[in-house]
Amino acid sequence: MPAEPWRRPVVLCVLDGFGCSPNKLGNAIAAAPLSFYRSLEKRYPFALLGAGGEAVGLPSGQQGNSEVGHLNLGAGRVVLQSTTRIDRAIETGEFENNPALAQCFAHVGKTGGTLHLLGLVSDGGVHSSMRHLEALIAAAARAGAPVKVAAFLDGRDTPPRSAQVYLERVQDKCARFGSASISMVCGRYYAMDRDARWERTRKAYDALVYGKGLSAPSALQGVEAAYARGEDDEFIEPTIIGRCAPIVKDGDACLFLNFRPDRARQLTRAFCELSFDAFPVRRFADFAFVLMTRYDESFVNPVMFGRVFETRTLGEIVADAGLAQLRLAETEKYAHVTYFFSGGREEPFDKEERVLVPSAKDIGTYDKKPEMRAREITDKAVEALGSGRYALIVMNYANADMVGHTGKWQAIIEALDVLDECLAKLVPAVLAAGATMLLTADHGNAEEKIDSRTGGELTAHTANPVPLLL
Repeated sequence: MPAEPWRRPVVLCVLDGFGCSPNKLGNAIAAAPLSFYRSLEKRYPFALLGAGGEAVGLPSGQQGNSEVGHLNLGAGRVVLQSTTRIDRAIETGEFENNPALAQCFAHVGKTGGTLHLLGLVSDGGVHSSMRHLEALIAAAARAGAPVKVAAFLDGRDTPPRSAQVYLERVQDKCARFGSASISMVCGRYYAMDRDARWERTRKAYDALVYGKGLSAPSALQGVEAAYARGEDDEFIEPTIIGRCAPIVKDGDACLFLNFRPDRARQLTRAFCELSFDAFPVRRFADFAFVLMTRYDESFVNPVMFGRVFETRTLGEIVADAGLAQLRLAETEKYAHVTYFFSGGREEPFDKEERVLVPSAKDIGTYDKKPEMRAREITDKAVEALGSGRYALIVMNYANADMVGHTGKWQAIIEALDVLDECLAKLVPAVLAAGATMLLTADHGNAEEKIDSRTGGELTAHTANPVPLLL
């Protein structure tokens, strides 16, 4: 017998990367027509929500991000983030005594190997922290463990050509302790793909394991050469510092220092998953691979900071009431409306359905396809509303964030035009279904696209507030 239609559904619609700023310069949201969206602001209750810093469990002033935003939205309360937990451990001295870190030091002490610190070298604060990297270098020096830093470069949550600032900080720290150096530089485009574009992951892996790639006498010279080739930080080809030779060897240990899981999983799988078959890999003898946080429940690696699961999230409460719910997004934001919104839970709740609209894979960056899959997501949402099956629909439009990350002004305007078009189709369906919609965002991005420090393109998230319309 079919379920009775839910008469008063609620739609939580997240406009990813859609922040609010009074500044007009570089503000694509202020510059775009957005005629339908602006009509909603005038007709319905409107407020601003904090989406960065302490409002979402991050350090004060820290820009928000999609993981944090969806985690807080799903929990309905401030959730202390991994980076804050790690910072506190550094402050109390617990960091250096961490059992998983001690295991790394003991391993290379026994084998005579090297500890490789892999991760994003950036102060963007979304995936990693310079403070955590510097603490690891210092702790390794005190433990007598030789260190090589495989530096993945940002340019997405930081200005597009800012890598040298962070590499200089790492070099200074290495020089201070004398037992550490940078072994490679590589854009996050390769080392941190999350969409099964395995050819990208393979380039980073092959550089680390087989010594395949470009070479440069120093990290800074490698970046300078990349800039001369027209590559921004995010897209810098894997470059080995010194001569081209394998970096990771038998007897070594790796520590992946990213605290955010999603963009660390693929490279971790290549190193650790016995059934991995996306490309040829090497299995090392007497090898350890430690993670800063738990990237996936299937990984058996030692972890420095385990997950703290949030309970009594919105999805759990809806499920406990015996009601059906839908999670809807394209690939780029699918984990956010499912795993993160559910407080770190992989499995669907009872009567939770999930619809994944595949993101385009025939492009390198989304300025080439600013519409992304917004129209398809809208069609799925309208269909779901018409079915009357769901008490709750959680959906995400990725455009303002993913196109915003490219920094390409005209493409961002086009992305916002498509969002406005989609809202003009979605809202009538919401009203026809007798539903209530909460229209909000997880963090800012598209409202601030000029770097006030350099006058150049800004590709990062912001700490600005976000809208809430009811």
